[in-house]
Amino acid sequence: MRTALGVVWIMGLLAGVPARSQSVSIVKVDRLQQLINRPNDTLYVVNFWATWCAPCVKELPQFEALRHRYATKKLNVLLVSLDDKKTLDTKVSPFIRTRKIKSKVVLLDESDLNTWVDKVAPEWSGALPMTLILSQKRNVRQFIGKPVKEGELDSIINQYKL
Repeated sequence: MRTALGVVWIMGLLAGVPARSQSVSIVKVDRLQQLINRPNDTLYVVNFWATWCAPCVKELPQFEALRHRYATKKLNVLLVSLDDKKTLDTKVSPFIRTRKIKSKVVLLDESDLNTWVDKVAPEWSGALPMTLILSQKRNVRQFIGKPVKEGELDSIINQYKL
């Protein structure tokens, strides 16, 4: 009897605890480059976004759907938040949790746009959203400097015969 009450008590406590979502790592541009420039044949779909960017938020479900559809293929989706690192716990993590985002998310901690944008994509103005599709081994590098339209990601990915 005592054990059953203990289990009920613990379950009651746990009911008030929100489910843990993935953790969002804070990275510098050098670490980001290591994540996306791996010498393998995996296709990396890297989206730069922010919680305050309406077009970014609108297109995020497409990246999640892509990740899900290609889960058994050599494709990785990486969502790179450009939110201020001070908002990680108050905005970014809750945003990821409430939208049930399963793709890997990192927060880029670089304050001066001019010092790192060219390292990521020289053709990029810094405007959001922006997406890169990369694979070193496949010699793929595609820049998308605007919001992606419904179905656009699949059309691009299908070119690479995963």
